[in-house]
Amino acid sequence: DMAGFAGLPRRRRRMRGSRGVGQDWEDLAAARLTRAGYRILERNYRAKSGEIDFIAIEGSVLCFIEVKGRRSLAFGRPEEAVGTEKQRRIIRAAQAWLRWRKPEPGARRFDVVSILDGEPGPSVVIFRGAFEGPLPPRRRR
Repeated sequence: DMAGFAGLPRRRRRMRGSRGVGQDWEDLAAARLTRAGYRILERNYRAKSGEIDFIAIEGSVLCFIEVKGRRSLAFGRPEEAVGTEKQRRIIRAAQAWLRWRKPEPGARRFDVVSILDGEPGPSVVIFRGAFEGPLPPRRRR
């Protein structure tokens, strides 16, 4: 008889593997951004050119935010993983979002939320203005 289960809250399905960890890091980032005064407009915006983890407003600034997490420093700090090519894709996706949403003119910024998932718990740092756009086009091979 399944009737007794009707009142149980449904848990959001978690993806397995690194995507699931990424989702946890994004949840953590969302909580930290909100606590820092950001108002999140969109999460996981996807364009042909790339993806943006969060689009948010802090004060009067429209922010395009990338979340990067690491379990250790073996491969460097999380924010260092947002290299030129990744920045290029984020900027292109931001341009697509701006064309689609047509927000009021104003300040724009690219932020990175860095999460180092260690003991005793994760350390979360928001890098405001982590990089500038637009980057020049990638050179053809």
